[in-house]
Amino acid sequence: MPYYHARVYVTLKPSILDPQGRTVERALSHLEHANVSGVRVGKFIELRLDGERAEVEAQLRDITGNVLSNPVMEDARWELEEMALEPA
Repeated sequence: MPYYHARVYVTLKPSILDPQGRTVERALSHLEHANVSGVRVGKFIELRLDGERAEVEAQLRDITGNVLSNPVMEDARWELEEMALEPA
């Protein structure tokens, strides 16, 4: 049975203030990168899932929306890549 490599990206919604992003932006400015603006900081999560694709997608949708992110404050998206079976 194939397995899947998932990449989940979680970011604050545009209407939510991002103090961590603002701190990074200020640090970059102090390091002479004054042309950088609009910095937003998020989360990147990798997972390995086994099973049939439809079941894995449903599980990943649930995990992303209910465990890895707060849908009130965050946007989340995921990518799913089917991996070849590893040689024995």
